[in-house]
Amino acid sequence: MKKSVQLILLIFSFGINHVLIHAQVQKPNVVFILIDDLGYGDLANYGHQYAKTPNIDKLAKQGVKFTNFYSPSPLCSPSRASMLTGRTPFRLGIQSWIPEGENVYLRQEEVTMSNILKDNGYQCFLSGKWHLNGGLSETKHSQPKDAGFDKWMALHAFAIPNHKDPTNFYEDGKPLGKTEGYSGTIVVDKALGYLDKRDKTKPFFLYLPMNEVHGEIASPEKFLKMYKKHTREEIDLVNLKDNGPGEYYANITFMDDEIGRVLKYLDKNDLAQNTIVIFTSDNGPVTSQWRKHWEVNLNGSTGGFRGRKADLYEGGIRVPAIMRYPPQINAGLVCDEPVHGYDFFPTLFSMLKMPIPQDRIIDGADISPLLTKKPFVRDKPLFWAFELRPGDDPEGYFYAARDGDWKIITDFEVKKVKLFNLKKDRFEVHEVSKANPQVTEKLKTYIVQMKQSIENDPLRPKDVGSPNKF
Repeated sequence: MKKSVQLILLIFSFGINHVLIHAQVQKPNVVFILIDDLGYGDLANYGHQYAKTPNIDKLAKQGVKFTNFYSPSPLCSPSRASMLTGRTPFRLGIQSWIPEGENVYLRQEEVTMSNILKDNGYQCFLSGKWHLNGGLSETKHSQPKDAGFDKWMALHAFAIPNHKDPTNFYEDGKPLGKTEGYSGTIVVDKALGYLDKRDKTKPFFLYLPMNEVHGEIASPEKFLKMYKKHTREEIDLVNLKDNGPGEYYANITFMDDEIGRVLKYLDKNDLAQNTIVIFTSDNGPVTSQWRKHWEVNLNGSTGGFRGRKADLYEGGIRVPAIMRYPPQINAGLVCDEPVHGYDFFPTLFSMLKMPIPQDRIIDGADISPLLTKKPFVRDKPLFWAFELRPGDDPEGYFYAARDGDWKIITDFEVKKVKLFNLKKDRFEVHEVSKANPQVTEKLKTYIVQMKQSIENDPLRPKDVGSPNKF
């Protein structure tokens, strides 16, 4: 009798443990793929005439494709910080890209996606580009582990000397030295290695901020051959004449191929149905309108939008974005609603039914109703602030806001303004502020309110200077 009871208890215990493990596995995994400097028009499914992107095209057909999606900044570091926290980047003290050695970093008081996911039992992995501090060896700055990543491999800002055999990767705080291969392959190999070795009873978060298509690009020969007819032989650095767009197109297709490896891994391991996949870019592209010597040979496409990286015009901030999660997102959905990169934070945790911090301002909105074609009303305009550095936006615009079809850009003093109706004028050709004074004043007032809100944000670092010196 005693043995029978023990057997029953053993079976019961096994059943409970099996249910608990099964419940853990059923939590959705999250894969966040962030591309560097990818333009709105750089993908085949967004209209590129030459670059082939079959894997991302397929992803778009399996989920929702956003046609009015905006990065939080026209530059990388602010955008990355904002998407990971749901807060406009000036609240975080990250106002521009962060050069190596600069005393700017994502403060530990901020709460990232990975912090929350880790606290909810997720394994968190990073493979790619960090660029949220002054260096991966900087002991006084927070590092990826402080943002919640259990295992990580990353470089600071861009591959040195270029994307082939980079020398500046770190893994878990230790320099790797020269790493043979192409950056995209190195990053994806490491990511898939993390997934292979993970605890399969727990959900995972994979943050994959790839280095493509930021300069200086390099791609395997088989991709270069695909676009040989678009390539000339020599690069002229003196006269800023490049060797044609072929190498850039090759890097796009190489990037797509590596993303395909990740998506196929999810399929092969029966993870695709239970994984939320997010894909987007940190800012608009470097087009053939080069401003700096290291931009030579980059030929990104804005899809015809005005401006480029480091501009507040559409070309600098409107980027491709796709989400896939079969249980909650209808395949083939196209969303035309204006969406901002800081919306990912509240939206993801709404989908996961996890609370977000209530002790700070979260600028993003939960757009999950859009994923099932339900009504959605945003309670405030989209907002951007952009700290100018030498060689950035030559026109000097500092702020932008979008409310419905209206978009305004202003200088630091919110005096010099341009107003556009994007429904009637998607390429921002016709400035209409004088013809629409009420709209202009409403949006100017909103920008001033946001400036004040940022200035008064209790978490804003005190050592980044007064907001009056934005």
